[in-house]
Amino acid sequence: MTLNEIRPGQRCVVTGVTLKSALRKRVIDMGITTGTTIYVQKLAPLGDPMEITVRGYELSLRKEEARGIEVRIV
Repeated sequence: MTLNEIRPGQRCVVTGVTLKSALRKRVIDMGITTGTTIYVQKLAPLGDPMEITVRGYELSLRKEEARGIEVRIV
């Protein structure tokens, strides 16, 4: 399952990041690493971007970024 499949109000744990080079580095630099818990706060009206909480701070991710983050629901 990937992060873009998680609905608002759900929590999940990152199991892997499969993005390519620069985008992968950017996501990891934001604190999204294996074992990190993510809370999905809300989606924009068309579903892009999504607002999440990671390590106590809020981020916005595009669908393409969220597709490259593998998760499992907690």
